[in-house]
Amino acid sequence: RPQVSFTLELEFSCSVLLDLAEVTLQATSDSTEATPEDNVVKLSVPIRYEPDLFLSSNTNLHRYEVHPLGTFTHPGPEFTTTVKVQNLGCYAIQNITLNMALPALGHHRAPILSVTRVLANNATCVLQPPPEGTRVVPVPPEDLLHIDR
Repeated sequence: RPQVSFTLELEFSCSVLLDLAEVTLQATSDSTEATPEDNVVKLSVPIRYEPDLFLSSNTNLHRYEVHPLGTFTHPGPEFTTTVKVQNLGCYAIQNITLNMALPALGHHRAPILSVTRVLANNATCVLQPPPEGTRVVPVPPEDLLHIDR
């Protein structure tokens, strides 16, 4: 039996969102066929839209001096970090979760960061410690010498 393979490329509009793409394929011939009913096939394919998300962050403090353990008695300067998630696509996106891990412990588990408040626009933010069983690895001071961020 002869076979034909081909690829269909469908283009969708941003103004009309579809859940399903339905295609009917029909093969015709000048010959007389014994079973013409198998010359038609209907395909139904669910459509999933690819998100086009853009994640950006900005902070008002670009340098922070960490003093040797025991010589810094009061909290350091407060700084603000803004994280923005934007949908650059034309399709609505739901149920987005963004998890951020903050480097809160230094050498000998000394606290180097504490979150004072969380402000959110168009989002629900939950500040919580790592789940039970999560291994927190303190950063030895010598490792910081080779890290520029």
